[in-house]
Amino acid sequence: MNILLIGSGGREHAIANALGKSPLLTRLYVAPGNPGTERVGENIDLDAGDHGAVIRFCREMGVALVVVGPEQPLIGGLVDALARAEILAFGPTQAAAQLEGSKGFTKDLCRDYGIPTAAYGRFADKDKALAYLREKGAPIVVKADGLAAGKGVVVAQTLEEAERAVEAMFAGLFGRSGAEVVIEEFLEGEEASFFAICDGTRAAPFATAQDHKRVGDGDTGPNTGGMGAYSPASVVTPDIERRVMAEIIAPTMRAMQEKGAPFTGVLYAGLMLTAEGPKLIEYNNRFGDPEAQVILPRLEDDLLSIMLAAARGALPEARPHFCDRVALTVVLAAKGYPGTPLTGSEIRGLANAEAIDDVIVTHAGTRLEGERLLAAGGRVLNVTALGDSVSEAQAKAYAAVDAIQWPGGFCRRDIGWREVARERRG
Repeated sequence: MNILLIGSGGREHAIANALGKSPLLTRLYVAPGNPGTERVGENIDLDAGDHGAVIRFCREMGVALVVVGPEQPLIGGLVDALARAEILAFGPTQAAAQLEGSKGFTKDLCRDYGIPTAAYGRFADKDKALAYLREKGAPIVVKADGLAAGKGVVVAQTLEEAERAVEAMFAGLFGRSGAEVVIEEFLEGEEASFFAICDGTRAAPFATAQDHKRVGDGDTGPNTGGMGAYSPASVVTPDIERRVMAEIIAPTMRAMQEKGAPFTGVLYAGLMLTAEGPKLIEYNNRFGDPEAQVILPRLEDDLLSIMLAAARGALPEARPHFCDRVALTVVLAAKGYPGTPLTGSEIRGLANAEAIDDVIVTHAGTRLEGERLLAAGGRVLNVTALGDSVSEAQAKAYAAVDAIQWPGGFCRRDIGWREVARERRG
């Protein structure tokens, strides 16, 4: 069957690699794709925001399933348009995508359905937000309500830092996404990412990972879209998984059904593992980036079959199978990120990195100029390695990173540090 994958980042390259293994696949189209996806499919110059053009392409090319990778087309209603055209899609409708599109919507849902999360306030008025901050004190978390490319969250250690964040958001730092802010209680614990595959009525646990959001080693500096990850996250024990499914995922699925917006696709719960148990930080409506790069190489089942079953509302009872190995990815970013990245610099040596056993390089923000590979974004490459432990995967990943020649880029050198420390303690 012919598949259309929407997106152009490292997540989509990882999804394309996984879809490419399916015996069901005839042709894979990626819109718009990147130089990496072109190695496993056919890149198509197609604007996901032009729903009519997407529908015409699907009909002309006999596309059996559209897989929507990034969040913006989901929140923009692409799945709804495809459904009206009777074209099958993997991903939530616009109404269901509010789980990611509005942090306030999700916080209210948690309140109404008893889902454990941080105490919060929602504000469309700057002065009221500042008054709430001064009442609660620091540390405290300030979030833009809408999408902000992973950068709309400020974990403020001081009241002054929190006030600056509120002022900046209401001044238009994130455009319409910051027209409303959510201010949350600061939670103590360790973060983890939990993924479930959903078919509208059922949710099956899929995989876990741990992301590294801060730009600098030791989890310092501003938040980013993610500087690296590893999977599985050992802190998500079988008992924690049971609690997450029962206390967070199941009531969310029930809530969305009751709201007339059943959730289909990937439900990605960002968790804080507190002394009281797992609490929801926020939801995403799709595979994470860079979490997809460490989850999907470990998947032993057919990703296309799983997506088809979910899109048809018929997930199998058996949960997907993953190998026992660990995957770890390091994000190579352009200098200046998460501010204004310096684009256009040449990248060399990818073949040397890919020649290392168990190493996969995915493209996130690259472009070709003749034979030259150039940086074309903030997060540019993902270097993923598999190993029998996080320590082994980490060593392979950084050996591959060091084989790449890119003076215009940088990376964190401590991805997986918590798990490496746990492994050393035995």
